[in-house]
Parts: sequence; C-alpha cells; structure tokens
Amino acid sequence: MRDARPARSAARFTLGSALAVLCGLLLLAPVGQGGIGVAFTSDGWDSQVDAISVSELPPEARHTLRLVQVGGPFPYSKDGGVFGNRERLLPRKPRGYYREFTVPTPGSRDRGPRRIIAGRDGEHYYTDDHYRHFKRILE
Repeated sequence: MRDARPARSAARFTLGSALAVLCGLLLLAPVGQGGIGVAFTSDGWDSQVDAISVSELPPEARHTLRLVQVGGPFPYSKDGGVFGNRERLLPRKPRGYYREFTVPTPGSRDRGPRRIIAGRDGEHYYTDDHYRHFKRILE
C-alpha cells in the first residue's frame, strides 16, 4: 500500500508541471499573427485576446473598418450605436466608450452576426459570431 502513494503524488507533480509549462507557452504565444497573447490595459484588465491583422479580415470587415475610420457613411441605422459590453469580454470601460458597426454577411437577410466594435481610444475589435468571441484588430 505504501508504494501507491508516492506514485500518485509523482503523477500530481507531473500534471502540475505540465500545466505550468502550458500556461507559460500561452503567455509567450505571438500576438499579431492570429496567436493568443495577454492584453494589458490602462485599467489593469488582462485577458486572453485573439488578434487578427487587417489583411486577415474578410473583405466586408475591411470595408466597414475603413468606414469607421473616416466616419461613415454607414449602411445600417444601428451603426454607431453604443455597445454595452454586457458579455464583459472586452476591457471594462464606461458606458458609451464602445460603438458597434455592422459587417455585412453575404447571404444573410438581416444584419447577420458580424460586427466591428470601436473603442473611443481608437482600438477596434472584430466578432464573427455576434459577440461570443472577439479578436483585437492589429492596425
């Protein structure tokens, strides 16, 4: 019976070491090439954030991003409305900090699931699944 205990604690040590290594690798993964990295903001928020370059965006998202950057005109009346960040997947900011813009989805009869979210400080995020996941747009 005594031999079973050391084997179990050795297995725990090995699992714990493997988890530590995995966490370290995630923190070191490249941001800006579709990788995952840690984003730190001025309010101390940090989260795992996917990143996407402008060239990786679908053509409709690149067009919408250009419209956002020049102030329109926007094809949908809800474009420019406040994005409340109720999902809390983006850095926490005061209400009104984020605005949302529709990215047309080919074949969709309505606005579809794709959006660009613009922060007041000039940062942009892309979602293609109606706010379930976000990617920081690297410009």
